Amino acid sequence: MYFLRRIILSMPLLLVISMLAFVLVHLAPGGPFDSERKPASPEIERNLQAKYHLDEPILKQYLSYLDGLVHGDLGPSMKYRDHDVNEILASGLPVSLTLGCLAFGFATLGGIVLGFLTARHQGSWMSHAINFVVLLSVCVPGFVVAPILILVFAMRLHWFPVALWGTPWHMVLPAIALGLFFAGKVARILQSGMLEAMQSEFMVAARAKGLGETRLLARHAFRMALLPVVSFSGPMLADLLTGSFVVENIFQIPGIGVFLVNGSLNRDYPVVVGLSLLYAALLIGLNLVVDYLYTLLDPRVSYE
Repeated sequence: MYFLRRIILSMPLLLVISMLAFVLVHLAPGGPFDSERKPASPEIERNLQAKYHLDEPILKQYLSYLDGLVHGDLGPSMKYRDHDVNEILASGLPVSLTLGCLAFGFATLGGIVLGFLTARHQGSWMSHAINFVVLLSVCVPGFVVAPILILVFAMRLHWFPVALWGTPWHMVLPAIALGLFFAGKVARILQSGMLEAMQSEFMVAARAKGLGETRLLARHAFRMALLPVVSFSGPMLADLLTGSFVVENIFQIPGIGVFLVNGSLNRDYPVVVGLSLLYAALLIGLNLVVDYLYTLLDPRVSYE
């Protein structure tokens, strides 16, 4: 019942988000046709405005957009005249989803391994070395990491393609560039959780009874420290799925990030609002999944 209520309550939230996104993008300076040459006559300009209902009051425009949204129509694109937003999402979303899932897998697996090793060898040279790598990954943004990866592994060593999206080899460098920051975050969260768990009373008692350190870490501390990682994984996956536009532009990947950037620059209202709704829906849905995983990892957690 709890999760059903959450799903029902998310509908008004998505409605508010759609309204805010619609109003804010229309209030931004400029218009969707400012970058083009002036129409041949005022009549053509009026016809162009009327075609996309831009001559109507903003409330009427929003209600018209909402009517289409209820029927699954996100509206026509004002920049890509031969396509609507549904077609744009259908072509770009699978690519962004693939890239986001690969980056999520890299970030989760890499972060968990690094965090576990750091906690297991706390105070050793390995711990200091891993902490330095983790700190570096968190401090250096993806738009700096991506050109370095291209320069070293694509142009110098010729191990991977420079850009575009085709074979599995094209996916390696973008996934690393996108997921490296989050791998560092996961490692720090897991390390902190495991070190805190190792100081808890029942862990001290278990250690006094002769239970091995590795077994304590793997079977008890790791499971306790995994809960904050699971909590972080929901927003992280949403960020990776929809916030990859910088990496997509650097590697010339045909995902939704390119459309989001171009839509924002060209005031393509339906594209910007549609992608904002997509991000919001992913964030809400993934948070629900995280709450459910919490109940599986810790039976003491109950939302009823």
